[in-house]
Amino acid sequence: MIPIVGALLSTLAENGLGLLSSAIQAKGKDMVEKVTGFKIPDNPTPEDVAKLRQLQFTHEERLLELGIEKAKLELAELELFAKAAQNEEDNVSDRWNADMSSDSWLSKNIRPMSLIAIFLGYFLFAMMSAYGYNANESYVTLLGNWGMLIMGAYFGGRTVEKLAEMRKK
Repeated sequence: MIPIVGALLSTLAENGLGLLSSAIQAKGKDMVEKVTGFKIPDNPTPEDVAKLRQLQFTHEERLLELGIEKAKLELAELELFAKAAQNEEDNVSDRWNADMSSDSWLSKNIRPMSLIAIFLGYFLFAMMSAYGYNANESYVTLLGNWGMLIMGAYFGGRTVEKLAEMRKK
């Protein structure tokens, strides 16, 4: 059923029937047929397209409402995603603050130690390559990716935290 609807939506879009296409995407073909009282063919002929143009014109207001509902759903999804991203960022900051307030030397220094360990490993592979020893490419790539991840989290995360503190003041 989905490929048929995809082909129908493509045909509608190609023929300038964007309102009808949006309404079908928002509520489904069956719902649009129920609202308009018109059976929409899966593979419209040129005659069907002309009828659909008239249908779109006649039911323009209701089709706009359905399209607006679709936009609202998309906006709600974006807001939910933004909240989840903010929640994740807050959790990371909270963990880092907990690490810094801990009495444990290790928890306070694990991030810089991880960064140093990755750099040392990467440097070791670079020296091996420089002196003709074969360093496995996948290990070098893995260490490089880890280095970028840790460096981005360590330095980028601290920058974001400081900017957030400055904004609060």
